[in-house]
Formats: sequence, C-alpha cells, structure tokens
Amino acid sequence: MQAHRWQCGVMDAEATEQDIHDLAGALPFVETQRGPGGNVVYQVGGKSFIYFRTPRKDAFDPATGEPYRDVVVFWVSDEAGKQSLVHDPATPYFTTSHFDGHPSVLLRLSRIGELSRAELAEVIEDAWLSRASSHRGRLYLASTARITEVPTHPRR
Repeated sequence: MQAHRWQCGVMDAEATEQDIHDLAGALPFVETQRGPGGNVVYQVGGKSFIYFRTPRKDAFDPATGEPYRDVVVFWVSDEAGKQSLVHDPATPYFTTSHFDGHPSVLLRLSRIGELSRAELAEVIEDAWLSRASSHRGRLYLASTARITEVPTHPRR
C-alpha cells in the first residue's frame, strides 16, 4: 500500500484539496456520499461533518458578485469554536449569514494552501468528533491511529 503524504510526517507542508479527502477518509466509520449536485459529503453515523458546497448566492466574490464555486463546509463543536476560527486573522475560514447559529465554518479551496496539513487535520478531526457518537469518539481518541498524530514511518 502506498503511504499518503500526510502519513509520512510532512504535516507542516501546505494543505491541499486531496488532503481533505485523504484525512477524512482515514477516520473510522466514515461514509462518502454525493449531494444532489454531485458534491462530496463525508458522514459519520449518517451525520455530515464535511461537505463540498454547491455554489450559493450567500458566498460570493465581492468584486464580481459571482457565487464561489470552491467552498467546503466543516462542522465545529460549538459557537465558540466557530468564532475562534472565523475571527482569527491567521486562518482563511469564514462564514455567511446563511450559517448564523449553525456550528460550521467555511473554507474556499483557493485558500487551502494557507493552512498546513497539521492545521487541516485538526479541523477535520474536530469536525468528525463533533458529529460522531460519544462511543465512537472515545474509541477514536483512545486509538493510536489519530489523523493528528504524525507517524514516524509510512503505514504498511
């Protein structure tokens, strides 16, 4: 089996869209679904924790008015977690009025390289934990296969 880049200990490199798929897919009990627009949705226990959003008029380019076509939604544990990501000028996360009161943050794929793989892994792990059952969350947190842990060698 070929190791993913993030499994080789290169967690400080720029994050990519493929890292979202690799990291989300490495979590236990994850199912990949397709939304009505063919967009990818990652779920745990039938609950979405990441989805690639179809263009909507609430997230748009202020210069052209065109809806962004590259938005990914990540669940967060609570409003405080959301606000800390959205209001941190060092992160590319944002929200829109459509998501007021919803425990999630948005990220444009065109800005994903502003994150390291390690930072992305933390957000994905937190998103999964916010939606997984408490039993599954405890099992995962007790495991040695956490996506935020940097292995010293590729998995075989």
